[in-house]
Amino acid sequence: MSIKKRLVLSNIGMIVLPIVGFLILEMILGYLFFVAFNGTPRGSDLELFIGLRMAGMIIILAVINGLLTYYVSRSILSPLNNLSLAAKRIREGDLNYSVKSKRNDELGELSETFEAMRISLKEAEVARRNYEQNRQELTASISHDLATPLTSIKGYVNGIQDGIANTPEKLERYLDIIYKKADDMDALIHDLFLYSKFDVSQVPFDFEKIDLYAFFQNFIEEITFDIKEAGGSAALHASPDTSYLVEADREQLRRVVKNIIQNSLKYIDKPQKEIHVYLDNREDEIVVRIQDNGSGIAPEHLPYLFESFYRTDTSRNSSTGGSGLGLAIVKKIIDQHGGKAWAESETGQGTSIYFTLKKKVSK
Repeated sequence: MSIKKRLVLSNIGMIVLPIVGFLILEMILGYLFFVAFNGTPRGSDLELFIGLRMAGMIIILAVINGLLTYYVSRSILSPLNNLSLAAKRIREGDLNYSVKSKRNDELGELSETFEAMRISLKEAEVARRNYEQNRQELTASISHDLATPLTSIKGYVNGIQDGIANTPEKLERYLDIIYKKADDMDALIHDLFLYSKFDVSQVPFDFEKIDLYAFFQNFIEEITFDIKEAGGSAALHASPDTSYLVEADREQLRRVVKNIIQNSLKYIDKPQKEIHVYLDNREDEIVVRIQDNGSGIAPEHLPYLFESFYRTDTSRNSSTGGSGLGLAIVKKIIDQHGGKAWAESETGQGTSIYFTLKKKVSK
């Protein structure tokens, strides 16, 4: 019942209930005085009757008004006191104090709104703590991945300065290692800069109509030499008679596929490395699956595969090369395309990276 109805009924009750009480009191006192005790409606008996009736009326008015006032005020003040207490607890930082209410009036709605606000504040606080933790982990990962090649560079420079590289061959080897370590640092800084730009939506996207079948045919042909150099092969599995038209940014799509394939080749532990690309035409999207024949990834690591600097085991560390941001950038780009990216894997059976792209709408 709403507060407005409750107040209206209370006001009606303050009028009707005393009248009913007066009538009942009149009948009871009349019966007692003039029937049960054989009193007379005059003289002292009448005066006593009138006096008792007046006292009874005052008592009835006081009791009924007191009870109604207590009921109405309690039904309003009690939830208000709970809300006030909850506000104080939240102000003090206690976001676990619940103010759920089963009432169906305005105060119940207010309590539900307050509870929704509390839950939102709690979720925001959890998100803030997670963000702070991720920021600290990201800073630590960046520091580690920059410090490792920098330490190596300093060590080899000191070796050159101390005359350890005392032959042209050794000097050339030292300089090659220094260059490679500097190149790794440059790649990390580049990917980190790109990742941060995606994070604040500062990367422009130029969407166009792309035929994924032709796109992957050309892409695999372009990287065939590099894949063979890495001891692998790549193949496209799709029907040339099926339409695979999507809306995408061609340059960013190339970055997505390149990052996935490079990441797969890096961690395949078999002599013959295999990359298979599958295209699946669905109702309103195209699903791309890039599968490798690596050792696979444990199930507990799959949900975190697209997080920045995440390593699933000791073999997946900075010693294998790369910035550790490849798949994190993949997810950022696919998110900007309105698609999804995920991974499926079985230990010893390889890993499949999936992502979806929206179909090109025919006009």
